[in-house]
Amino acid sequence: MPELDLESPQILRYRKRRAFKDKLAQASIGLGGVSVIVAITLIFFYLLYEVLPLFGGAEIHEVSTYDVAQVESGETLYLAMEEQAEIATRVTDQGKIVFFNTENGDVITTETLPAAPGATVTSLGNASSASRVLAAGLSDGTAIVFKHSYKVTYPNDERLITPFIEYPVGQEPLRLAPGIPLKSISVRNTESALFLAGVSQQDQIYGAYYQKDENFMTGEISLEEADLEMPNVSGHIENVLVDPTLSWMFVLSDQRKLSVYDIRDKDAPQLNGSVNLTSDKNSVTDIQFLLGGASLLVGDSAGQVSQWFMVRDNENKYRVEKVRDFQPVSAATLVIEPEERRKGFMVVDAAGKLSIYYSTANRMVLSESMASTPVSMMAIAPRANRILFEMENGKVSFWNVDNEHPEISWSALWQEIWYEGYEEPDYVWQSSAATNDFEPKYSLSPLAFGTLKAAFYAMLIATPLAICGALYTAYFMAPSLRRKVKPAIELMEALPTVILGFLAGLFFAPFMESNLPGVFVVLMLMPIAILIFGFVWVNLPQKIRHMIPEGWDPLLLIPLVLFIGWFSFEISPFVEQLLFAGDMRNWLTNEVGIDFDQRNALVVGAAMGFAVIPTIFSITEDAIFSVPKHLSYGSLALGATQWQTMVRVILPTASPGIFSALMIGMGRAVGETMIVLMATGNTPIMDINIFEGMRTLSANIAVEMPESEVGSSHFRILFLAAFVLFIFTFFVNTAAEFVRQRLRSKYSVI
Repeated sequence: MPELDLESPQILRYRKRRAFKDKLAQASIGLGGVSVIVAITLIFFYLLYEVLPLFGGAEIHEVSTYDVAQVESGETLYLAMEEQAEIATRVTDQGKIVFFNTENGDVITTETLPAAPGATVTSLGNASSASRVLAAGLSDGTAIVFKHSYKVTYPNDERLITPFIEYPVGQEPLRLAPGIPLKSISVRNTESALFLAGVSQQDQIYGAYYQKDENFMTGEISLEEADLEMPNVSGHIENVLVDPTLSWMFVLSDQRKLSVYDIRDKDAPQLNGSVNLTSDKNSVTDIQFLLGGASLLVGDSAGQVSQWFMVRDNENKYRVEKVRDFQPVSAATLVIEPEERRKGFMVVDAAGKLSIYYSTANRMVLSESMASTPVSMMAIAPRANRILFEMENGKVSFWNVDNEHPEISWSALWQEIWYEGYEEPDYVWQSSAATNDFEPKYSLSPLAFGTLKAAFYAMLIATPLAICGALYTAYFMAPSLRRKVKPAIELMEALPTVILGFLAGLFFAPFMESNLPGVFVVLMLMPIAILIFGFVWVNLPQKIRHMIPEGWDPLLLIPLVLFIGWFSFEISPFVEQLLFAGDMRNWLTNEVGIDFDQRNALVVGAAMGFAVIPTIFSITEDAIFSVPKHLSYGSLALGATQWQTMVRVILPTASPGIFSALMIGMGRAVGETMIVLMATGNTPIMDINIFEGMRTLSANIAVEMPESEVGSSHFRILFLAAFVLFIFTFFVNTAAEFVRQRLRSKYSVI
């Protein structure tokens, strides 16, 4: 017999090739694993890179300081800037309107209000910063409504901003008080009406209400005075404010008392209630409308700033209520100035410190000392990126502001917030609306809740079906039948989820709504019918049972399942008529108090459960089938039944794989997008009700990311939603791996 030479050149070459292949495979697998970790890490840091700017603070720095422009024109009553913050407007008590350069104070042009000779401006009211409509209360009791506007042209490809004054209702002064100077005035200019309210030195309120009539040919607007009755308010009146809807008038008197009047009936105002805005020791130093005119910002002599607005109670009655207190400033508030396009505002106190707030986030974004000289007037650019201060020493200071995302805070993202127009605090996601006065609402709580709700109902439906099916397929089913059933179920996973969502939204949701009793009849009858069939089958004579090959008897359930489904939906109208007065949906809503939406969590659970079942089934079936046969043979040899062997031997041994299957299935359900996008109402609400819809984090990203402005708060919050999903998946997978390893070590000794 020839000797085997293990050191021959041919064998040595073979060993070298095999060693090379082993090292190549080892390096490739290692590189692939490291690449996965690097890719996940890069995703983590990229999401973090997009999210971190949300939580940055504001920054501010001074650009220039100069003397008040054309100081001889009188005392400043109003200060504002145009869109580009290149030109500022100063209105004085002499009726002068001075336009000047914001960086150096150079006067661009000056205009004069068409007041009567000798009349001076005693008060000035601002309809809103965005409208730029003002009302000047004159010493003769009249008022002039005007608007500062800006025309932008590009001669020689260079931007040129030309300021000018418009008179929306004409240059003729409007009679408000009979020859009595007005110490404060309020104006509201809507498309259909003009409302003026002023307070005289004698603490008497005067008003004028005009209906507008526009000439469609010329565009000219004529005013027709309508009946208006102003209330008699006792005490020393400081200010009168009217909301943009011309429904409520707020009268501040005796330094702290706010009286609210319902002026929807203009000739019969009704006192709605009164409230003290501060304690008896303090007094109100400034009161302003927040953007939109629904909220009042109140600052007092103690440095406290608070927000108030009208709240409707259960009896459909309104009351003014303090919604929140902000972090106080260091001294008495001097000036409160709201932003033009956000629900933010700025406060200057007596110590010369500027504080920047955002209302609903209840967040002080910045607090910084500006100057030792008290500030008498402040203006914020429309984009809130520039601030103009006029000091009592006759100087003007121009500042740059970097404050991109003030609306974001932990409370705004995850806690209940009391928004304007809401009866109580709530979790709300509403990122856009049709009006500029709208406040974006960025609560992630309803989205996270919707994600967990959709995953819960999907897993509730998929888990028992998938695991029980895998148990039977791997342990009881005939091998020849198993080879057909398993690939068929795994093939379900290849079905695109957009198709499942399409079918669920357009077919299954309306079908379920029309046959709701039938759905519950199926859920009740199906398990009972299967148990009865199984009991009858095992008690049949062996001659009959042996007609079906062992392990193939599950096929007998197919006609049973089809019959029970058909029978349940056939009797659905009779059940609905007998138990629910012919309409189960109305019965749920009216009798039980459960709201019902056509596209709801039950539809999502069924559709997404169908998508998750193949994943859980396949991994679970492999885990059970991989249990060493000698364990089951030994258990059966010792006298255990097949069921006892399954429960006490097979399941504990396969439990790590089954747990992994559940976690992977849950991850699939949490990250699912198209099914929940198409099969739910896509409404971000927090309701566990199975008949209500939801909106998930992934669906929200898919819907709103294409519409978001790059770099905006909305854009970055959508990345934050993706970051939350990433972190949630990471911790769930980490916990799952920990549990799986514990299960493996516990049952590895079996």
